[in-house]
Amino acid sequence: MPRGLQDRGMTSDPFLIIGGGPAGLMAAETLLDAGRPVHLYERMPSLGRKFLMAGRGGLNLTHAEDLSRFLTRYGEASPLLLEAIRAFPPDAIRQWCEDLGQPTFVGSSGRIFPEAMKASPLLRAWLRRLEAKGLVVHLRHRWLGWTEAGALRFETPEGEITVAAAPTLLALGGASWPRLGADGSWTGPLGALGHAITPLEPSNAGIRIAWSPFMAKVAGQPLKRITVRIGWFEASGEAMITRQGLEGGVIYAASAALRRALARNGTASLDLDLRPDFRPEWIAHRLREGRSKDSWTSRLRKAAGLQPAAMAVLNECGRRLGLAPGDHEAWANLVRAAPIPVEGFCGLDRAISTAGGAAFDGLDANWMVTQRPGLFLAGEMLDWDAPTGGYLLQACFASGRAAALGMLRQTAG
Repeated sequence: MPRGLQDRGMTSDPFLIIGGGPAGLMAAETLLDAGRPVHLYERMPSLGRKFLMAGRGGLNLTHAEDLSRFLTRYGEASPLLLEAIRAFPPDAIRQWCEDLGQPTFVGSSGRIFPEAMKASPLLRAWLRRLEAKGLVVHLRHRWLGWTEAGALRFETPEGEITVAAAPTLLALGGASWPRLGADGSWTGPLGALGHAITPLEPSNAGIRIAWSPFMAKVAGQPLKRITVRIGWFEASGEAMITRQGLEGGVIYAASAALRRALARNGTASLDLDLRPDFRPEWIAHRLREGRSKDSWTSRLRKAAGLQPAAMAVLNECGRRLGLAPGDHEAWANLVRAAPIPVEGFCGLDRAISTAGGAAFDGLDANWMVTQRPGLFLAGEMLDWDAPTGGYLLQACFASGRAAALGMLRQTAG
C-alpha cells in the first residue's frame, strides 16, 4: 500500500472499484471518507468520459421537483434504488457540489445545473479532492473477469495482469456511447456467475422511422411545442427530425412506452400532436374559410399555424394515409394526431442511456451479489431506467454511495 495512505491513518485492507464514472467515483469517495484505502481501475485513458459528454450541452445533475414525484420517474424500480435516492436526494447532491466549490442553480424547467454549466470544472475539482484523500487510480485496465482461483483479471497495455481478490465494486455502466468506455462486456463474466441480466437496450435514444425522400429537406429541423402519445403515455416538448427518424427530449421521454410496444408487437406507433393548443374543429373551420386561391398546403399551414418542419410531417402522414386535399375534418384531426410508425430505436452507440442490466434480485441489502460474496454492483449496469432531466445522474451518484456503504457494513460484519 502506498505510504501516503498509511499517513492518512487508513487501514491496510484495500477496496477495489472497477469503473471510473459517477457511480464508481462516488463510491470511492464514500469509502475514502470512512478511512478505507481504495484502488480504482478504469479501462479508458482518463476518468469520467461519459460524465464529460453528459455536460457538453449543460450538465443536468438532478431535478428540483418534490421527491415523491421524483421517485416515480424510475417506474417499477427496485426498492433498493429508491431507498438509495431517498438517502442521498437532490439536495444532498447540491450540497456536495457546493462543497467542491461548484454552486448550482435551478433552471426554469426545475432541472439543476452547476453554475459553470459544464461538467469539466466539477470533475476536475472532484478528482483533485479524491487524489488528496488518497485514491489510487489505474488507467487503461480493462476488466476481463476472474481467474479460477478468484483473482481479478485485467487487460493492460503491458499485457494481462491479475489482482488479488478483495471487496470489489463493479460500476461499469451500461452499453451506450461505448467509445467512452461502457460497452457492456461485463455481461459475460457476470452472467457466467448465474446472475440474471436483462438484455441491454437503448434508452433516451432516437427512433427509426421509414421517412419518404420528401423528408430529407427538413432533416435537422426542430418540431417545437408538440405532444407525443403512445397508448396511455403522453409527453410534451420538442423533437428533432433526422434522416433516420426523430430524436430529442420528448422522444427520449417516450422511450419506456415505445420499448414496451416494440417488445409486445415488434413495431410501434406514436401520435404526434403538432398543435396541442388548437381544437380540431377550429382548424377545420379555418380551412373552410381560407382563401380559395391559395394552394391546399398554404391553406393548411395558415389554418394550423405550422412551421415548415411540422408541415413536412403532416404532409408525410397525409400522403401515407391517402388523404385528399379539401377533406377539412380529416386534415384537422391529423394535425392533432399524426400517426408515426416506429421501426425501432437507433443504436446504443448514440443512446443517452441503457435499459436493462444486472438484476436487483441477485443483490442483498448491502448491494452485494449473492452468488459471489465480496462483489458489489452500482450505477447504470443495474436494471433500472429513467428519463433525462437529472434522474440518470442522480441514480448513479446515489447507488454508488449506497453500494459503498453496503461494502462497509458487509466487511464490518
